[in-house]
Amino acid sequence: MSRGRGPQRGPSRSRTQPNAADQLKIVFVLLVGLSGGLIAFQSDASLVVIGGAMLGGIVAGGALLWYLLWILTD
Repeated sequence: MSRGRGPQRGPSRSRTQPNAADQLKIVFVLLVGLSGGLIAFQSDASLVVIGGAMLGGIVAGGALLWYLLWILTD
């Protein structure tokens, strides 16, 4: 009587799901982008300008995140 190998056990969490640190980075970048859009919205800007401010804020948030990670890993 052989028992076989039993159920296969792999990693407990799928790598396709972002971990908490990755989610925090994404939220940080989106928060900076959203704040740029809200400032434009409060100044009665057009939708194009609000979208541009949000896009510029996301780019700035990405650059800020890169810089923070760069100075913290040295």
